[in-house]
Amino acid sequence: MHIPVLLEETIEYLAPRKAGELMVDATLGEGGHSEAFLSRFPDLKIIGVDADPEIQAVARRRLSSFGDRLHFHSGWAQDFFAAYPGELKRPDTILIDLGVSLFHYEKSGRGFSFRKDEALDMRLDTSSGSTAADLVNRLPEKELADLLYHNAEERRSRRIARAIVEQRGRGNIGTSAALAKVVEQAVPVSGRSGGIHPATLTMQALRIAVNGELSRLPHLLEGALRVLEPGGRLGVITFHSLEDRIVKNFFREQNKNCTCPPDAPICRCEGRRSVNILTRKGLAAGDDEIRRNPPSRSARLRVVEKVLENG
Repeated sequence: MHIPVLLEETIEYLAPRKAGELMVDATLGEGGHSEAFLSRFPDLKIIGVDADPEIQAVARRRLSSFGDRLHFHSGWAQDFFAAYPGELKRPDTILIDLGVSLFHYEKSGRGFSFRKDEALDMRLDTSSGSTAADLVNRLPEKELADLLYHNAEERRSRRIARAIVEQRGRGNIGTSAALAKVVEQAVPVSGRSGGIHPATLTMQALRIAVNGELSRLPHLLEGALRVLEPGGRLGVITFHSLEDRIVKNFFREQNKNCTCPPDAPICRCEGRRSVNILTRKGLAAGDDEIRRNPPSRSARLRVVEKVLENG
């Protein structure tokens, strides 16, 4: 079962501050964070959102004992916020955990892990969109190299893209294990980083591309902040520098009192800050948590509070 990262830190910052609050778990996954919040705060209600109906079914079973305190929504979170019903109570708290669940790596059968020989799919929502195999086998070499570099900062992107194109000239690359083998053979032993498998960043880049993770994120943040109750809190857990940079910069912009260009002689925007930043540097997991739950080593939690006067 997936272990929620930075759980105690998340609860410390996002715990209800009054009775009858509503929380949106915008990336429900297997429901680990929601289970902890519902267990500790009996008056809290949660809306759980997830784009993957298969993992939402896992969460429904796990959280069934909480009855009508938890409601489910199937779909992408940014779409949920964009169409948030005006008659529905605005959430007091929103949690966005951008990590990929253990379920997807171990049980989905969609090729998320290079340790398994599975069809190279990687879609969270399998009802639409291109698969990872589509990208690997169809993209021109330069586009493939750019994808690897921009989505995962893979320094060997050109070498890997060239190897993939050469391999697919002999036949399509259809599984995660086959792709991992191509990448491993393309990266010399001298160029590998510690104990990290050479295909790690390639798999990350493809997953991000298939699910539009980086392109969706700004819209997700904007939508979440818009529907959040004034005085409410928004927490985001990131797992790599690219998405963390987007979150950090978004919060920083929303924290500005003035949005005029730096060279403007006087302020004309009449803007006011939208949020107060509660975690200046982002919270990282401690040594004990990293030992218990290794995926937490790259996690960062950033939290803001929506200011009252901007509601």
